[in-house]
Amino acid sequence: MKIIKQLAVLSLVLPALAFAQANTPGVDQRQANQERRIDQGVASGSLTEREARRLDRGQERVERIENRAKADGVVTGRERARLHQAQDVQSRRIYNQKHDRQHDYNHNGRVDRPRRH
Repeated sequence: MKIIKQLAVLSLVLPALAFAQANTPGVDQRQANQERRIDQGVASGSLTEREARRLDRGQERVERIENRAKADGVVTGRERARLHQAQDVQSRRIYNQKHDRQHDYNHNGRVDRPRRH
């Protein structure tokens, strides 16, 4: 009887441990932060719609990398490093696009050109 109880406990604990290995809360939080940065850039006009679409596709790419890493239930160190590297690249792209000289301040879908005097 004691063995049956131990097996029952193990059958409940092992899947939880496997799930914990595949859980990536830091990655998920960073994804949310980067998506928020893109939305804020569109709202402020520092990102054009075209730039935002391109950055959203980059975010989707990072999500696909994450899903592939989680597919077998364990995110290895190498997979985690690849995921962080992809997020670093995406973060730099967001920064560069938000700080370039293309703006859409009036939100009409066109790039606002700086006026020449």
